[in-house]
Amino acid sequence: MLAILPDDESYWSAIRAHYSPAPGFINLENGYFGMPADPVRAALRRYQDEVDQENAYFLRTRWPARLAHVKSLLAGFTGVAADELLITRSAVESMNILLQGYPFDAGDTILMARHDYDSSHDIVRTVAARKDLSIVQVDVPYDLEDEDAVVALYADAITPRTRVLLVTHVVHRTGRIMPVARLAALAREKGIDAVVDGAHALAQLDFTIPQVGAPFAAYNLHKWVGAPLGTGLLYVARDRIADIAPLYGDVSFARGDIDKFGHVGTVPPAPVMAIEDALAFHASIGSCNKEARLRWLARRWMDQVADAPGVRLYTPRDPRLHCALGAFAIDGVAAAEVVRRLMVDHRIFTVVRKFGAADIVRVTPHLYTKLGDLDALARAIRQCAPPR
Repeated sequence: MLAILPDDESYWSAIRAHYSPAPGFINLENGYFGMPADPVRAALRRYQDEVDQENAYFLRTRWPARLAHVKSLLAGFTGVAADELLITRSAVESMNILLQGYPFDAGDTILMARHDYDSSHDIVRTVAARKDLSIVQVDVPYDLEDEDAVVALYADAITPRTRVLLVTHVVHRTGRIMPVARLAALAREKGIDAVVDGAHALAQLDFTIPQVGAPFAAYNLHKWVGAPLGTGLLYVARDRIADIAPLYGDVSFARGDIDKFGHVGTVPPAPVMAIEDALAFHASIGSCNKEARLRWLARRWMDQVADAPGVRLYTPRDPRLHCALGAFAIDGVAAAEVVRRLMVDHRIFTVVRKFGAADIVRVTPHLYTKLGDLDALARAIRQCAPPR
């Protein structure tokens, strides 16, 4: 893939032309799910027409081969075998399959971070209550950029009863990229399993699953891959599939067959088929180029407010430790009020996230984001800050 500079506006303007965001406001909350590019949206409509017109004939005769094809493409993209992947509806569903089916014993401990995703916290608490488990949480300060110190926080929290280490690849609250491969290696060294929440990582960052080094991982395809809403991915190393009990009842698959996890009834094929088109659009840009552009867009607004009076960035200043997602707060102004002012006064849409006891404002540009939109955000943030 030809390297494209992240500030090559001629190239990135051509990419931007493949998206059709709603007019009337600037959407800087692209972390919830990613807008599919126009070719993906068009493909989704074609596939839906095909399914609807052929009806049961499609599902009974064409669907198995189409599904296998998409899984083979995902295998090539992620760097693992197709029989280690299951297409799910979201990373949350994938995480439920993993943690609710994991062979815990009463008294085992799950180690996680306070910054992990809220739904992951809910799943862990649910499983802990049902199976008499203990939970240990580590606090990773937002301004702790020393990865050795981060790994040490987790290492110090491991006990002889620790069974699972839950680690988030990209923190959804602040955009912090965690040293996930080092934490997975720590887990292997301690004889425990790492379960990776990669909801925001896939196609935002340039990596393959083997580079992470964990036997279990949950991903979204409807975020940075750009597939339609309602598509996720589950990875289980082939030699560990038999260890996980199915969340959904099914006795038709072997214990070592990953499809045993996927019996959720009739699913809509069109969004799954459009994964192929999303992967093709992503490949036309290149993972490395996309990551660099998204990071550059984030730096565009953060660098303009990093030293503004009263503004506190919750995203690492080291660009290697974040990509598209960023977060800030303004001293003396509630995050919800900042979000309100940005939308009402400046037509900029953002979202409040919680980080520990603090409420912060998350900002997430996308490939279609214009530089002027980020400059407008920076000006608006300065205007929201109280005078000194």
